[in-house]
Amino acid sequence: MTPEKVAQPALRQVAALVRGQRTSDGAGVRLTRLLGHETVESADPFLMLDHFDTEEASDYIGGFPDHPHRGFETVTYMLEGRMRHGDNAGHSGVIGTGDVQWMTAGRGIVHSEMPEQTEGLMRGFQLWVNLPKRDKMVPARYQEIPAATIPVEARGNGTTVKVIAGTTSQGTRGPIESGATAAHFFDIRLAQGASIEEALDPGLNALLVVYDGWVRIAGEKTVPAVNVALLGPGERVAIANAGDEAAGVLLIAGRPLNEPVAWGGPFVMNTRDEVLQAARDYQAGRF
Repeated sequence: MTPEKVAQPALRQVAALVRGQRTSDGAGVRLTRLLGHETVESADPFLMLDHFDTEEASDYIGGFPDHPHRGFETVTYMLEGRMRHGDNAGHSGVIGTGDVQWMTAGRGIVHSEMPEQTEGLMRGFQLWVNLPKRDKMVPARYQEIPAATIPVEARGNGTTVKVIAGTTSQGTRGPIESGATAAHFFDIRLAQGASIEEALDPGLNALLVVYDGWVRIAGEKTVPAVNVALLGPGERVAIANAGDEAAGVLLIAGRPLNEPVAWGGPFVMNTRDEVLQAARDYQAGRF
């Protein structure tokens, strides 16, 4: 008898490629916007993703002075450089190279993020993660994780996986607790010629953010930095270095909320009335 073939879990293919758009935010900080209003539905629960990468102090020195948030989470991941943050509740600190800050804005916070340097490379990401309706008015809180405490898997052949949130197929768990979105946030580094496959819950939406080099996804689509590949359905992700130097890619995944999104500047709620109420609360000093 011929043994039956065991079906392999389906590879996630590239459903859409999003090219980063140069813009500025805060007090003139130059950055590349990778996700935004146009990807809200396809990237649910992820709202926005910005990448900053410059050695010119004039591109970042203005920072992000005091500004409010309500209804979502911000994830700041520094690849290089230092950013000082503070808020109207008296919390402050510095996010340095390799560090992560996962801030749950919840019912409201006013905070600032200012560069801690006046020269040198400033490089990293800020991701906005939506909160479900039931959690939009929870108290604000921070999860601040120094680089030295974030686990890194060595997969062989020059591949490493830095596990910030979620659990890998090899059982390494990141330090961030992401609640209802069950978010995964892995920083994957691939040496020349290296590749990796990673199992992923088919119930999660997933995307790959290429920030260094070139990668080939699912053996087909070749994607250069700085771009985002929104992945289709499936149970595993396959990534290979397609260039002549090391490649860097973020694997980000999360459980879609499938809720209405009303987005007004720094407030992300479920209805327009809730956004207007957030603005009134902020103006009245109730944050």
